[in-house]
Amino acid sequence: MLRFTSEETKTNDSRPTMRDNITTPKEKLLKKIRQALLEKRDNPYPHLENLPHYAPNEELLEVTFAEQFMTVSGQFAFCEDEVQFIETLLTLAEERKWRKIYCWEPALQELLAKYEYPFFETDKDFEQAEVGFTLCEALIARNGSILLSNANMAGRRLSIYPPVHIVLAYTSQLVLDLKDGFKIIKDKYGKELPSMISNVTGPSRTADIEKTLVLGAHGPKELFVFLLDG
Repeated sequence: MLRFTSEETKTNDSRPTMRDNITTPKEKLLKKIRQALLEKRDNPYPHLENLPHYAPNEELLEVTFAEQFMTVSGQFAFCEDEVQFIETLLTLAEERKWRKIYCWEPALQELLAKYEYPFFETDKDFEQAEVGFTLCEALIARNGSILLSNANMAGRRLSIYPPVHIVLAYTSQLVLDLKDGFKIIKDKYGKELPSMISNVTGPSRTADIEKTLVLGAHGPKELFVFLLDG
């Protein structure tokens, strides 16, 4: 009678097969990642965050903003003083036949009331609003955008619901890049940051339907910026 030892009765299932020798692309990638993590290298760009993102800008911020803002269908007017601002606004309102202009921010209301310019100071009949008139946090010259927040009385609605949005800004609010605009907000509000900070670049637009550009799809169809020197 033949006897088999325990070593002889073992199956050869544990022997490596051809499939075990195949390395998948995923495994190769993970192996490279593990190897890279084990190798310590010096940061080749230790001061990258402090470097400027763009080449130095030799133009005035007002010029840069106006050019970029009008490129994205924004409408821009520079005013040397409050009188010129009111005169320009009166002319524009008369041409467009605006009658229902809503303004909720006290500082802006005070300016309009000073020159007896009519406006709605409450949200009565707000569904009929033709123009929303607001201030802003900053103007970003590099991309012609407007930094808004809901920290003031205008809230969220006044810059979104009416078909026309007018922003009054001052040259002191002009900054080059978006990071500079956020710094203004951080310095202004500290730890009490607004719950909504929006960077608006031109009128609302969409091209979702048959790749046809439509203005005013999700907000104002027209966006004006009056830049007042000061």
